[in-house]
Amino acid sequence: MTKNFICLLLPLFVISHTIRAAGEPDLVKYLYRSEKLSHFRFYWHNIFSGPNPTVVNIVPPLEHKNKTTWLFGKVDMIDDPLTETPEAGSRLLGRAQGLYAMASQEQIGMLMAMDFVFLTGKYNGSTLTILGRNPALEKVREMPVIGGSGLFRFARGYVEATTYSYDIKTGDAVVEYNVYVLQ
Repeated sequence: MTKNFICLLLPLFVISHTIRAAGEPDLVKYLYRSEKLSHFRFYWHNIFSGPNPTVVNIVPPLEHKNKTTWLFGKVDMIDDPLTETPEAGSRLLGRAQGLYAMASQEQIGMLMAMDFVFLTGKYNGSTLTILGRNPALEKVREMPVIGGSGLFRFARGYVEATTYSYDIKTGDAVVEYNVYVLQ
């Protein structure tokens, strides 16, 4: 019995040390680490106008007889700057890259699928992934953080989005994002 037990444990020991030696992360470290709640605030600039738009339409809205469908079916791809303050020239912290789709026929309700890609400081190269519903006309919208990469590996949490400014003529918007993430 003891001999069988040792024969079973020896390969597991060798495999676990081989995986770590090959540069794989120590998953035990992640499973038993203490979690820390972090809060970030930055401004998302969704720019349709000017010579360098950061959003492009990739699927136009469907034509409906009923004009109250709020652009249902429209899909836009984004590469929006994330800045420290609402001013366009303020310090760039990262980019919001992904897409959003008009997913509601009854209101301006979007499905947001985007990564916040951090470009400065401690989190440079790390990402947070957002996937959720954004009812744009509500004062504060909450969407889940479903994961991340780099220092945000195994992250979870939520974001609160609040419109800071919106230009009805151009469609340009600045949205304040407050991000709460366990890492």
